[in-house]
Amino acid sequence: MILWAVRWYLQFPISDRDLEQMPADRGVTVDHTTLERWVEAYAPDLDQRLRPHLRMTTGSRRVYETYVKVKGRWVCLYRAVDARGQMIDFLLRARRDAAVARRFLRKARKQAHTVNPRTLTVDKNAAYPSASKTMMKNGELWRFTKLRQVKYLNNIVEQDHRDGTV
Repeated sequence: MILWAVRWYLQFPISDRDLEQMPADRGVTVDHTTLERWVEAYAPDLDQRLRPHLRMTTGSRRVYETYVKVKGRWVCLYRAVDARGQMIDFLLRARRDAAVARRFLRKARKQAHTVNPRTLTVDKNAAYPSASKTMMKNGELWRFTKLRQVKYLNNIVEQDHRDGTV
């Protein structure tokens, strides 16, 4: 019952109160704060166990960033998505520069279900060319990876988070 509730909370946009009602419908009374504690306790373990079973990504990767408000502060959300729309990884940072772009590309590359990207499609952020060149030079990124830096190619990916941005 615990893992079922945690899975529903992580997989669907459901509120704590609605999730509290679901076990109650089955005769189990659980407070919403208990459910939050379960999520904090079991979500990292579920993530570790499920990542190896994710479908392998394609060689094409779309990377973009947007600003979101977290606890009243604007931060930059970096996301990488493959050609099928499967999210590879994300990173929240206050800055938006080449060092952060490099860190994000490294983090996304280390995921077990990823392959070395054949193409990286990014927007016009000036941080990506220098980050990708440095990574190719250091052998962290395949040297034949094509960097496509076009302003509007990531529109499909960026529309994925429409409800969460202002």
